[in-house]
Amino acid sequence: MAESPVIYLLSKLASFFENEIQDMRESREEMITLRGEFERIKAFLRVADSLEEGDGEVKIWIKQIREVTYDAEDALDEFKLLLAHNHEGCGLLYKIPCCVRNMKARYQLTAAVKSISSKMKAICEGHQRLYEKLNRAQQGSSSACEDSMWQDHRADAVLVEKTGLVGIEEPKEKLTQWLVGGDSEQEVISVVGMGGLGKTTLAKQVFDDPVVKKHFPVCAWVTLSPSSKTEELLMDMLQQIVSSLMEPVPSGTDTMNINWLKRTIKSLLQGRKSRYLIVLDDVWHMDRWDAVKYALPNNNLGSRIMITTRNSDLALASCTELNGKVYEMQPLPVEQSWELFCRKIFKKSSCPSQLEEICTDILKKCEGLPLAIVAISRVLATKDRRRINEWDLVRRCLRSEIDGNDKLKNMKKVLSLSFNDLPYYLKSCLLQISVFPEGHVIERMRLIRHWVTEGFVEMKDAKTMEEVADDYLNELVNRSLIQVVEIDSEREDKVMPNPWPFAEDHQFKSRDQNFATILDKQSSMWPDRIRRCSVHNEFRFGQQNMLLSHLRSLYMFGEDKCSLYRILSGDLKLLSVLDLQNAPLRRFPAQVVDMRSLKFLSLRNTQIQTVPTSIGRLQNLETLDVKHTRVTSLPIEIMKLQHLCHLLVYRYHTVAYVLYKYGFSTTAQIGALQSLQKLWPI
Repeated sequence: MAESPVIYLLSKLASFFENEIQDMRESREEMITLRGEFERIKAFLRVADSLEEGDGEVKIWIKQIREVTYDAEDALDEFKLLLAHNHEGCGLLYKIPCCVRNMKARYQLTAAVKSISSKMKAICEGHQRLYEKLNRAQQGSSSACEDSMWQDHRADAVLVEKTGLVGIEEPKEKLTQWLVGGDSEQEVISVVGMGGLGKTTLAKQVFDDPVVKKHFPVCAWVTLSPSSKTEELLMDMLQQIVSSLMEPVPSGTDTMNINWLKRTIKSLLQGRKSRYLIVLDDVWHMDRWDAVKYALPNNNLGSRIMITTRNSDLALASCTELNGKVYEMQPLPVEQSWELFCRKIFKKSSCPSQLEEICTDILKKCEGLPLAIVAISRVLATKDRRRINEWDLVRRCLRSEIDGNDKLKNMKKVLSLSFNDLPYYLKSCLLQISVFPEGHVIERMRLIRHWVTEGFVEMKDAKTMEEVADDYLNELVNRSLIQVVEIDSEREDKVMPNPWPFAEDHQFKSRDQNFATILDKQSSMWPDRIRRCSVHNEFRFGQQNMLLSHLRSLYMFGEDKCSLYRILSGDLKLLSVLDLQNAPLRRFPAQVVDMRSLKFLSLRNTQIQTVPTSIGRLQNLETLDVKHTRVTSLPIEIMKLQHLCHLLVYRYHTVAYVLYKYGFSTTAQIGALQSLQKLWPI
């Protein structure tokens, strides 16, 4: 996760070295050294990410690197902003004062670079042993800590007794029919869904079913540990196969040669004319599937391979490749959720009437996710049923329960697995979704434009940044981390994060890594030094001072006009994203045109009627979204926005079931804006 800020900083440094370094004589060498230090540290950060969960020293080091990276980014942006401001209106008469101000800007940057270099030196000298540890970890595949978390999670899922399960009979029957039915061709059955739905538990119930055991004389259940080597995986499979065949392990296994193991497994399964079932549990990546599939022959006896995975692309690809079916796990319906909830808390009793409303509200948060239902039930089972206030406290403070309750530790581990497995560029994208309120449905393009503006998207081949970001979003959907929930009248996908515990976990990580701050009814004050902020309607400002000079992104949700104008009146010189969609605005906020770093501005679904001529001062603006407002024309000053990529100025109105679309009028020279990608409609 810390890798993303460093990569973003290095891209800014590259631009700086290309355009500004020649004027920085006093600090040129120091800046070159600083860039080299960040490039060196970048190589360690990807490894450090995998160790952060269980290593306090690594966590402290990453936090220190993140903070000094933010300092460097602030210094560069303030320098760029000061230069741009100095050059505005600097004609011949103002040449000398302008040069003096440019010297001041360079002096400030030089001082900042020296301070940052000093901090970097202290960090490097203070963590020499850590670099040795990261070097060693770089040689291995992943951390032992994360693998231990994973093994605990798998063991729990496999050992669940049938008597403790709800809603499993129907999917179990269907999977059993798929396995024992069909023709003699080899088939793959993929069970896919988000973490916590019970894929492993279901697959184990099917695997142990007497009908399945009788139908498949040769069976093997292989768990794919994130750190296990392919040789170990194949060896485990081979030992189970020979055990089913009641034969000794072939000689030569001590060599642990991958090709030998594959050939031996294939020969055994092909030559004994026995129908087999191989279960590959929790397959995360295609390369894990590719490592074993060629060892599993089509012996034309109706053999089957069953895969459990969170990756829908992998599930579909494996079934397409070797013929088969995909079973998509679904959350429990309301009735079965309630049955499981009550069974875990009240055993054979029913829910007391005085607790029904509270329990119903808590259960809604779980959204049918068995993992969440069982986890929160463990917390509630210890509460005194006569003390309604204790139960109500859990309902109101689920976030703090997740953060601090040991009974929810296993659930937090399962949730972390999905996040930790992400490549660094997807981690930032997923955490950015945490700024939206719980259950909020998000337009696909809104997300994509945020990610591009925030610098989370890397240029790739001949694709636009938006096309690359769209690939990122599809990957998160395929990994079962967000859901496509609807397609609106404009044929635009809308997405939302997965159920409450996933959203809470991402919010926790967002806060813990100082990625974003969510201010809602559980927040007591405005924190210091925040870079992204999402203010929800329930948050109430006290008299505290708000430090806004480091803020880069601001999202407002709700109808609190006083909070909105109080924040907009602050020092937002470095703000690049301002999303005021659905805000209670009747006129364009005058403060916005002083936010010279602004790249993304959304006033969608507000009541504003005009865009001021001063909009031309926002020279860095890339997205202007005034869709579904009352704006019908744009001033000629829009032509000054040479970086503008997305210009959305239209609204819909339905009269007697007829949909009318209203565009906007603008200058005929609008085509001179060479960066425009979307202009809709004139």
